[in-house]
Amino acid sequence: MRSIIAKNAKETEKLAGELAEKLIKKRGHKTLIIALEGELGVGKTTFIKGFSKTLGVKEKVLSPTFVLIHKHKIHTQHSAFNTLYHIDAYRLKSEKDLLKLGVKEIFADPKNIALIEWADRVKKAIPRKSIWIHFNHLDKNKREINIK
Repeated sequence: MRSIIAKNAKETEKLAGELAEKLIKKRGHKTLIIALEGELGVGKTTFIKGFSKTLGVKEKVLSPTFVLIHKHKIHTQHSAFNTLYHIDAYRLKSEKDLLKLGVKEIFADPKNIALIEWADRVKKAIPRKSIWIHFNHLDKNKREINIK
């Protein structure tokens, strides 16, 4: 496990971008699934914004709390990935609710990246080889980010 302190939102986005660059090179031809957990307002969406920006996502990245899934085209040439799925499990009651959204197909396609907010709520539906990132509040702006 790796633990990093981000002093503000800008540092959280920068960390996410650096992690995105490392992971797209390392993953090769496997679906990249990143499960995010931590309390409300801790920086999960901010992290996804930084990650998406590095992948060349052109649309504005917002939390899909009421829509549940946002699909974004990846616009970077040095990536084997085509699509980024931003999934928000906050309003889901169980893993079954997540599976009803068609995530098995998303998780099975090696050209996809899936970033899942509130993944701890649907843990049983998240594949074992996923990367887990836990966010903790340290103070008003400072966050501890643990990557497993």
